[in-house]
Amino acid sequence: MTLTTDKKRRTVLRGRRRERKNVPEGIAHIQATFNNTIITITDLNGNTVAWANAGMTFTGSRKSTPFAAQQTAEACARRAMDHGVKRVEVRVKGPGSGRESSIRALAAAGLEITLMKDVTPIPHNGCRPPKRRRV
Repeated sequence: MTLTTDKKRRTVLRGRRRERKNVPEGIAHIQATFNNTIITITDLNGNTVAWANAGMTFTGSRKSTPFAAQQTAEACARRAMDHGVKRVEVRVKGPGSGRESSIRALAAAGLEITLMKDVTPIPHNGCRPPKRRRV
């Protein structure tokens, strides 16, 4: 780990070199909540190769849009392809609006999608849901 000093900000930055992994196949985990979309691309063992979320580039209510999910998926796919990922299986979790657009963006970025799976946890009458909003 190298320590470098930035003279403008007067802070100490800790830099670590990213090692390039050569992973031809991976798993794209898409967590689409009502407020954000989180995309993590891992290798087949579950080790993270690349990740991104809509909150990295968008703030407030724009995080929950399909456009934000599309941009996030493209950025995450580019980072994963730098590590050699070519094929992914997609696992989607959650009820958010960025589900379909993020899958389309992963395919448009050049990743070959081998499998799509919905892994949203469904309660068998578990916790009581929150009360309805009255706006």
